[in-house]
Amino acid sequence: MNEFMKLLQEQRWDDHRFYHQCRINQSLHLLSALSFLVAYALLFIDPAAAGLLGWGVSMVSRQAGHFFFEPRGYDRVNDVSFQYKEDVKVGYNLRRKVVLMGIWVAVPLLLALSPSLFGLIEPAGETGGLVSGYWHDVGIFWLALGVGGLLFRTVHLFFLQGVLAGLCWMSKILTDPVHDVMLYWKSPFYLLRGQRLDPMAHVAEHHHDHEAEDVSLT
Repeated sequence: MNEFMKLLQEQRWDDHRFYHQCRINQSLHLLSALSFLVAYALLFIDPAAAGLLGWGVSMVSRQAGHFFFEPRGYDRVNDVSFQYKEDVKVGYNLRRKVVLMGIWVAVPLLLALSPSLFGLIEPAGETGGLVSGYWHDVGIFWLALGVGGLLFRTVHLFFLQGVLAGLCWMSKILTDPVHDVMLYWKSPFYLLRGQRLDPMAHVAEHHHDHEAEDVSLT
């Protein structure tokens, strides 16, 4: 259990310091986290509505922060290149996210062209839930896409980095909404004060402490 928590903390730390340096991105992650928490609650009420909210608001805001606002040049905070970060990323890097988001866009288009998905499903009628018909089917497919994407990368990590790394990553993704609220709830206030980039002083301090430890060991 100690090893699991240590690795989980390491994955969260790397994700934060590498991919959340922009206050706009952090603020969008706060919005994403809050809407994800609502979507989690909706899973017990109307899974289709949870899928629509999870992808239509939570994932769009989250990935927009990464695609459009997060710096992609040389990372002076961590002294690494952007390509290095993409190569070592445990979860979905930008290239994998393009594929995932492409499937997300394709789902409603395919259902608009063929509500039965070319005879593979029975189109939803009036379900009595929060959403029905076409949007009910879109929500269910988006929900399935989210679950499928999570399980696919988890199993993929089993072979790449081991079962523990995969389970830690899955736990991280599922608990990210709570963690992001705790981490980024102040970000909109910093952004309103004109601070576009997080100075990441805590990251520099972390690097300094580790360098000091290495020197003491030698």
